[in-house]
Amino acid sequence: MITSLHLVNFKPFANQLLEFKKLTLFSGLNSTGKSSVMQSLLLLRQSYQQGLLPEKGLALNGDFVNIGTAQDALFEGAKEDFIGFDIVWENNSEGRWRFKYDKEVDVLNIDSEPVSLEVYKSNLFGNNFHYLQAERIGPRPFNKMSDYQVRQFGQLGIKGEYAAHFLAINGQKVIPNSSLSHPDVKEKSRNPQQRPKKSMDLMDQVEAWMGEISPGTRLKIDPKLDVDLMIFQYFYGDSNPYRATNVGFGISYILPIIVAALASTPGTIILIENPEAHLHPKGQVKMGQLLALAASGGVQVVIETHSDHVLNGIRLAVHGGKIDPIDVQLHYFHRDNKEKEGQAVTEVISPKIDRNGRIDRWPDGFFDEWDNSLEILLEPVVEGE
Repeated sequence: MITSLHLVNFKPFANQLLEFKKLTLFSGLNSTGKSSVMQSLLLLRQSYQQGLLPEKGLALNGDFVNIGTAQDALFEGAKEDFIGFDIVWENNSEGRWRFKYDKEVDVLNIDSEPVSLEVYKSNLFGNNFHYLQAERIGPRPFNKMSDYQVRQFGQLGIKGEYAAHFLAINGQKVIPNSSLSHPDVKEKSRNPQQRPKKSMDLMDQVEAWMGEISPGTRLKIDPKLDVDLMIFQYFYGDSNPYRATNVGFGISYILPIIVAALASTPGTIILIENPEAHLHPKGQVKMGQLLALAASGGVQVVIETHSDHVLNGIRLAVHGGKIDPIDVQLHYFHRDNKEKEGQAVTEVISPKIDRNGRIDRWPDGFFDEWDNSLEILLEPVVEGE
């Protein structure tokens, strides 16, 4: 598990240290640096996969993230032309990377002592990793297949495009964390002589959690191996199957998140952007609770969100004893209107959650818009003014 990340001269950050826990949540107004923190981790993984690490430099553009140029990555007010990433893991292993900015060719070359090869065996660089970006795949009549990504690396795709293929292969496997079992999962027995037990199979658990978004949701996956596509349909009870394009947008958006949470073994790290996208408020709360359960079971979860409902789902999980408050880390990104040396300054505030799910401080802009609007609405309108 990552325990801290230190950013130096990277995008909006001159020098920023961030603590990580089993569940880490980033929030804040748009363009305040939340995505940049995610991108720092993705850049390291991307550079390693492209063969630029450990010896060469940063791959700024690739499958995970597209920064643009080296100058785009460098903090605009940097006093020295280098970018630094420092990561510490819970076993006290540490990775310290420094990348020198070469203005002549606009690249970032490695400029530090070689990082231990043991670091590159961590979840950030290995197969126990999932990243689901904000722009996930929407409803499609067909979904992609990839034996290379799914069978060899156990990946869902950064847009969740391989989630159907992953379920087709792993749907009958038992989920690794029994604490994630949904209370309303259907019962079944492979032996007629035995009393039915709650199914712990991935497919059954996924359907049960999908029911929190759209009650009664069932999945039908029909592989078409000759064309490397998956026909993916939904049905409800005894209804006929529906094309994904005829079912709510949020169903397709949330599926890979549920699959990642349920299928990940302890030690996996999951990075998720906007899990609330296209979900109704109850569904957002349930996603917060599910991700908190996954974190309590040993999966490190890093979330970027604008949803107070996702936050409340996490708070409810803490209140219900599903996750210890010391395992939850909140970071609120706030850009100060005052400029420092000509640069807008991003400040990170880190509220704490107590055992009752209460938060110790609510800085301006930290999920307070509901209260702000309610205060106005509670004031009577004075006619004629």
